[in-house]
Amino acid sequence: MDSLFRLEQTILARREADPDSSYVARLRAKGRGKMAQKFGEEAVETVIAALGEDKAALTGEAADLLFHLIVLLADRGVSLADVCAELDRREGVSGLDEKASRPKA
Repeated sequence: MDSLFRLEQTILARREADPDSSYVARLRAKGRGKMAQKFGEEAVETVIAALGEDKAALTGEAADLLFHLIVLLADRGVSLADVCAELDRREGVSGLDEKASRPKA
């Protein structure tokens, strides 16, 4: 988990950088829609890799997915600590029960 928190700090630091020198700053300059699109693309690539037999490919795609998730979370002002607190809140609760407790959309 330490590596994810270090990555989050790096992403936060690079958000204000020159978009010509930072991928994070470039994504931010393109807006939240582009960040969400990249996250979605990485999610699809992760699913495809999960269906294959190449563990290294899945590992790489999962890393890309987590990176783009943290970029998107940072843009919304949601920290990894916030996400961990929500996971802690759900600990010990059946996934079926937790899902059933959510308000209907």
